[in-house]
Amino acid sequence: MASDQNARPPFPPFTQETAAQKVRMAEDAWNTRDPERVSLAYTADSVWRNRSEFLVGREAIVNFLRRKWEKELDYRLIKELWAFHGTRIAVRFAYEWHDDVGNWFRSYGNENWEFDDSGLMKRRIASINDLSIKESERKYHWPLGKRPDNYASLSDLDL
Repeated sequence: MASDQNARPPFPPFTQETAAQKVRMAEDAWNTRDPERVSLAYTADSVWRNRSEFLVGREAIVNFLRRKWEKELDYRLIKELWAFHGTRIAVRFAYEWHDDVGNWFRSYGNENWEFDDSGLMKRRIASINDLSIKESERKYHWPLGKRPDNYASLSDLDL
């Protein structure tokens, strides 16, 4: 329940404001590239589909994120609320990163999230496509970490 010490407000059912807040909190956490910190937003038995990979539980999430951020260097992410209802939120996102030889990519996707009563995500379904870009085509230029509050959104960037 929401009184649990592991609770993650805001809690469902979501409003436009609380759903947008939940999306920004997730973006900020993922931009830390700290797998342990990110994993705490999910239930201990959270179920994921990320591209073609299927995961269950926080330990699997941490291991997945470690592998991800070892490969996807200088990762910067923007998420945007797409829709919400009750305990569910739909998100669109794009992130930029480069590989270990300097090839840049922009990865686009959609996520469907479902939360328990304590505000922890119990299900995450992500579909993602990668686009090779030139470094000169990058749109995310803030220092690593949290996107500045005044930085353009996905819609502002026409992404």
